[in-house]
Amino acid sequence: MTANPQTLDARDAPADAAAVHLAHGGFLWATLQRLGVRSADLDDVYQEVFLVVHRRLDGYDPTLPLRPWLFGICVRVAAAWRRRAHVRREELTDAPPEPRVHGDPSPEERTERARTRQVLLTILDELDVERRAVFVMYELDELPCDEIAEMMGIPVGTVHSRLHAARKDFQRAAARWQARHPGALR
Repeated sequence: MTANPQTLDARDAPADAAAVHLAHGGFLWATLQRLGVRSADLDDVYQEVFLVVHRRLDGYDPTLPLRPWLFGICVRVAAAWRRRAHVRREELTDAPPEPRVHGDPSPEERTERARTRQVLLTILDELDVERRAVFVMYELDELPCDEIAEMMGIPVGTVHSRLHAARKDFQRAAARWQARHPGALR
């Protein structure tokens, strides 16, 4: 019988990193994206997370929930990645665009969406990693606070306070961006 990855307990604790990958890979991938890891770096950072999981799995206490432990690893690895980001000079681009099909957005619309997404990412990059994670999970992924609390291994009240602080931080960062780029967005 396969355990639901959301309800693993001590009896179902993973024996190795491969089992963690199988049960929680999607959660970890999404968490790294929420923490601001760029698409071009996602594979490398994801691999770094599993190197840490592999090295530290022997020290994991199986009586504790696994997801908050994994989330903490993601936060630390993503934070280290962000600290090293200033060293990287190259800018990778996505694959060439697919041919346009009737009903698809025009190249101008795709460009505007990409620009807006880049502005959003720039503003989110100014947020503290843990506040950013809560903000993205609640505002963009539309997850309920109790689910966010469970994933992060924190009380629901802490989720509420981080969300409140993240919203204020986001508004201040957006205002700073708008002041530096007046009239840049429609």
